[in-house]
Order: sequence, then structure tokens, then C-alpha cells
Amino acid sequence: MTTDPQQPESTEPIAGDAKGSPSPSGTGGVSRRGVLWATAIGGVAAGVGAGIVWSKRGVSMSNDAVVIRKADAYDDRLAGIIRGGLAELGIGRDWVRGKSVVLKPNLVEPYADRPHINTHPLFIRAVAEVFRGWDAKEVVVAEGQGHLRDTYLVLEQSGVGKMLDEAGLEFVDLNHDDVDMVENAVRQSYLTHFMLPRTIVRRADIVVSLPKMKTHHWAGVTLSMKNLFGVMPGIVYGWPKNVLHQIGLDKAIVDITGTVRPHLAIVDGVIGMEGDGPIMGDARNSGLVVMGASPLCVDATAARLMGFDPANIPYLNRANGLLGTTSAAVITQRGETIDANEQTFRLLDHPAMKKFRPTP
Repeated sequence: MTTDPQQPESTEPIAGDAKGSPSPSGTGGVSRRGVLWATAIGGVAAGVGAGIVWSKRGVSMSNDAVVIRKADAYDDRLAGIIRGGLAELGIGRDWVRGKSVVLKPNLVEPYADRPHINTHPLFIRAVAEVFRGWDAKEVVVAEGQGHLRDTYLVLEQSGVGKMLDEAGLEFVDLNHDDVDMVENAVRQSYLTHFMLPRTIVRRADIVVSLPKMKTHHWAGVTLSMKNLFGVMPGIVYGWPKNVLHQIGLDKAIVDITGTVRPHLAIVDGVIGMEGDGPIMGDARNSGLVVMGASPLCVDATAARLMGFDPANIPYLNRANGLLGTTSAAVITQRGETIDANEQTFRLLDHPAMKKFRPTP
């Protein structure tokens, strides 16, 4: 089941509750105009909402274990593959029981017949099944897509909406969620604060990034860290999250990851994308699932599986040593090996793309 997006008028509060009551830090509602202005100047009320995210984040991003599992189809085996991989990470019922789990997939375009664009509906359902089976208090799917403004068009025509209804999963449109101002914990960019959806800040005990394994014409690759752009509400940051591109793509990715601090990353690489990603590329049957507690370690591993050197991916290189490590010698590799599963994802044929490839 899905909830209707909230689309307030420009003068209505979007950071207070339904009655406009103060947030826990005692600030009242923030209007859309106020949100935009506060964001543009990097945040004017230091500490507003700060600490809420950090108080709920129980898994260290320095956990360097990454599991690679083979998965050649979107079928009934997926839940078992994911459950087994999480168990290798030491994650099970005791860690999940009674907690609110928010799954953040990658939903970009409304094409059900192009399974290499979005996180596959059956992949999302398999992950939800695992957490439900481990007695989660609730499992919610949440996204704030950055390309098309019509969230429910994307849901309906991608097949995700039908899956949500059949599975009885709630959906939250993060583009129109109420927001809290949270301090930028990393400060690679000049923004001092971010506006984050309350579903992420207050409701979630566990945040899981569920990206698609894809190339990206600006970032090189888009995986669990870049996927967190969809956490940033469009009513604040625009479409396609213009403010975040303007401050520097790699800086924004690192800042958002370090502030949101997702607990887990589970990459849908069953069918990935190569070429002109993240939307116009071609399907790549990579047959892999990559998962871990550190989004940086997961993305570095996934990048290597795609044939990229993490040192040549600007946001991974920037995050190295700051949010964990990209070093293959340090990352604890479990499950399948990189050497046996490494592929060469084709990039967009453009001279600017050469910088992302390892030097021969």
C-alpha cells in the first residue's frame, strides 16, 4: 500500500507536525521558502534537528566486510541468497527484531520492460521478505527520485507499485516528506546542514541502500552511495537535485553518505547497466549481489567487479580514509571472489570517460 505525497503550499509548514507543532529541538515548522533559503546559505539555525540521525545509527561505517553472492535471476531464490549473505556479515534476527527498516531502492524511470534501469521490484521484495522474516517492526520502501517529478507514474509503470500492493508494503515519497534540518557531519562541501526527510531521520532504525549496479556518465559508477541522492527531498533540492550537483557531485555524495550513515548496502547486480548510464545504457547480465555494512567498502568492491579502479572514481577516492577504506587489502572479502567475477562494464564512448578506467 502507498501513502499520498504531501505537496504543501509555499507558506505551509513542512518541518513541523500536522498541527505545526515544534520539532524535538524546539524549532517550529519550516516553510518551503524557508527551507530553500536555509539550504542556499548552508543552514542558518545550527543544531536544528542535529543529533537525531546519529542517535539512531548503531552500525559503524568502518565495518569493512563485504559479501559477494551469485544470483542469475529475479526469482524465489533471491531472498535466500540475501539472507545468507547478511548472515555472513553477522546480521540476523536479533539485530532486526522490533526495528523499523527503511529500504531505499533506485527508481529512476517508468519502464518495467527495462530491468537494468531501476532496482528490480522482486529484488526489493526479497530484501523486505528477509527483514520481515526476522521480525522487523515494519519494513517501508522510500524513494525521492531525481529525474521525473511524478513519483506515482514511476511506481506504476516500473512495476514497483504493483509489487508494493501485492506484498502489502508501505511506500513513502521522500520528495514530499516533512523534513528536519540536520548538521552536515562531513563538510566536504560548503553546506553546513542538510534537510532530510523525517522518515529517514525519525522513523528509521535501520536504513538500507538498494542501488542498481550501473555506470554513470558523470560519476563513473552509481552504487549505494550515489543512490542516497534519492534521500534528498526534491521540494528542497529541486529536480534533478540541482543544488547537490552545483556544490560538486563527489563532495555531495560523500557529505550525504556520512550524514545519513546507512546501516547496510545491498547492490542489485543481477542485471546491471553499462554504457550511457544511469538511464540510457544497456543491460549487463552481471549475475551478482554485493552487500555490506560500509557503503564505501561495498561500492569499492562493486566498482572492481565492474572493471573500475576505485581510485579513479572521484567520490570513492574522496571518501577513502574518511568514511572507511577502498583498499582491497583491507576490505574483508567473503563469498565469491573479485578475481573470479570481475567484468568490464562498457562506458559511454566519450573522451571524458577515460579518466574512470585504470591505467593499463
